[in-house]
Amino acid sequence: MAAPLVEGAAAAALRSVMNRARQAAERSGRRFDQVRVVAVSKTKPVSLIRQVYDATHRCFGENYVQEIIDKAPQLPQDIEWHFIGHLQSNKVKSLLAGVPNLAMVEGVDNEKLANHLDRAVSNLRRDPLKVLVQVNTSGEISKSGVEPSGCIELAKHVKLRCPHLEFSGLMTIGMPDYTSTPENFKTLLECRAEVCRALEMAEEQCELSMGMSGDFELAIEMGSTNVRIGSTIFGPRDYAKKQAD
Repeated sequence: MAAPLVEGAAAAALRSVMNRARQAAERSGRRFDQVRVVAVSKTKPVSLIRQVYDATHRCFGENYVQEIIDKAPQLPQDIEWHFIGHLQSNKVKSLLAGVPNLAMVEGVDNEKLANHLDRAVSNLRRDPLKVLVQVNTSGEISKSGVEPSGCIELAKHVKLRCPHLEFSGLMTIGMPDYTSTPENFKTLLECRAEVCRALEMAEEQCELSMGMSGDFELAIEMGSTNVRIGSTIFGPRDYAKKQAD
């Protein structure tokens, strides 16, 4: 009798993350299908991404333009790619041209970037691209993102002046040591309430991308609709192997 196949470590880790996310959603009184888990594969090889893909996952994220451009063509086209974090305006065209199945940019932190994305989407005749406005909720100088006081104006710009972009919500990255994470998440919730009032949107139509490997359960309990999980699925990152962006 043949021995059963041993499940890959990344696939097993994904299953654990999905179970934890499902339980957190239930604790928050929501259905699990109201929460998206983005498997963040930066610095990881295509073979490892394929293992998670073969475990039926379809949503992946990358943080470096060159890395996602290199990986995406080697993987199935039904993957929904998210670009996460700071995006330089001069990299917009190569990102959109190199990744036809780019589903979302997390996140836009200034009007110039929004305008570049809008123009590139139009020139490439793509469907409207979903974008999240990145908010710096921790006040760290090293973090990208608009100040909370500026999120309404930037959201308005994307929604009203960028016809080839789809304003889909807000995202934030908490403190590295997670000490102020609940406050960061609360700030983003407050930003969403203000943005939705200003744009006359239902809050359910405005996504919240918050929560990573160390705090995604709390984030879901506080209302996150999009969590970005890297090392908990793929293992520690090897930045020595990262290609220059």
